[in-house]
Amino acid sequence: MMRRLEKQESSAAAVSAFEGLGADLAPAGVVIGRMFGATSLVLNKKALACLIGDKVVFKLGRDTAEYARALAVPGAAPFDPSGMNRPYKDWVELPFDAHEELPAFAEAALQFVVGAQGT
Repeated sequence: MMRRLEKQESSAAAVSAFEGLGADLAPAGVVIGRMFGATSLVLNKKALACLIGDKVVFKLGRDTAEYARALAVPGAAPFDPSGMNRPYKDWVELPFDAHEELPAFAEAALQFVVGAQGT
């Protein structure tokens, strides 16, 4: 059964929270755009977070402490848009229920993407 990234509607609360993350990161050059068919936070054409339904997906780097911390959040999982046990190596999806922790993960994703662009 393929779970591909079907269009999933986001709640108004999730959209508002995601837009708030974008506003918080805007001074660093982050803009709201579209990637993976989803509303995304983008820096220099590189996605660092996406809103898919009521889940926020962050690029944290699989070998980082932030990635491990994100996976410890109840309801979190490696981001596997195909549903075929092939998760994106650096990405974690978090439920909107973890909204109080999302700003810290957004900042960590920004730092990861900035570091990746510098290499």
